[in-house]
Amino acid sequence: MLRTSTRSTSWTVRARSSTRSSGHRLRTTATSCEARRCHWDATPSIPGCAGCPTGDAVYRKAIRAHTTEDIDPEELHATGLRLIEDLKREFAQYGDDVFGRIRNDPAFRHTSAEEMLAAARTAVTKAEAAAPQWFRTTPDAACAIKEAPPAVPAHVPPHYFPAAEDGSRPGTYFVNTKEPQNRLKIEDEATAYHEAVPGHHFEYSKSALLKGLPVVRRKTPISVFGEGWALYCERLADEMGLYSNDESRLGMLTMDAMRAGRLVVDTGLHAKGWSRQQAIDYLVGNTPLSLMQIESEVDRYLGEPGQALAYMVGRLKFQELRRKAEKAGKDVRDFHEVVLSQGRLTLALLDEVVEEWIADA
Repeated sequence: MLRTSTRSTSWTVRARSSTRSSGHRLRTTATSCEARRCHWDATPSIPGCAGCPTGDAVYRKAIRAHTTEDIDPEELHATGLRLIEDLKREFAQYGDDVFGRIRNDPAFRHTSAEEMLAAARTAVTKAEAAAPQWFRTTPDAACAIKEAPPAVPAHVPPHYFPAAEDGSRPGTYFVNTKEPQNRLKIEDEATAYHEAVPGHHFEYSKSALLKGLPVVRRKTPISVFGEGWALYCERLADEMGLYSNDESRLGMLTMDAMRAGRLVVDTGLHAKGWSRQQAIDYLVGNTPLSLMQIESEVDRYLGEPGQALAYMVGRLKFQELRRKAEKAGKDVRDFHEVVLSQGRLTLALLDEVVEEWIADA
């Protein structure tokens, strides 16, 4: 169940056909396999799709599969470059050599598992208290916070696992407390707002109530919607006043830089013929990520072309639609209700839902 505030949106959820999203998972899987085959055909100096004879077509299919849109790689690359420059100006507010401090200052890193769990609980509790001012409905069931099981490797990031369909297991935010010294404490809050409240926990909780929708509409893993929403929530948390201090905002910017950098590097590798080292060098120079994390990220992009684009592409769509809604005089609480009330959608369907809601006023 969801708790509803005294005033509810007048917009009525309409049943929609699921045919435009039901085949998404199969298309994504098939395209990923094709992209991996292209990767095998690439050359050592050009390891991405750009090094494969059919690379351009394969990469465009991968972009479509992961973002649900036909977006030109050059446009994505230019958007990423613009976002990185915007972020540099935000980082500059926090002094000189901020990247070096984030990478090397021991005070920015955790010292114990207990500290990590306490930080997660504090962030989620704070977000839950502020949520009614920003959402028409909030989940009755709180987000559980647990230590990741012993079998989970140390490199696995914190993550959310949705509640069981029958309610026997709550939605849970798992904090990986292994090797705390390798975890940036400045990212605690942004991660909690992405993975838990109001990010994945609110989206999954709302979706679970949409019993009138086909299961495929509630369960299809459309990354550009789910991850786009969660990344949108990282910045929404800043508007909600949830970041405790400058260090926590630096954590938000650090995670933002990673997602913006993905637009540049993924397209660089797969459309512009970048080498692996070029991709690494770009992220070293333009984000505060550690070298170990950067190398892991670049190898991820090489292994699954286009997948990492979904986060920022989705967030930008949520932000664009919210601006349209607010320009039309809509309340942000109603906007959040509308975008979470149709299950997981392709960006075209999301756009259609919001435009129709605005026009119905």
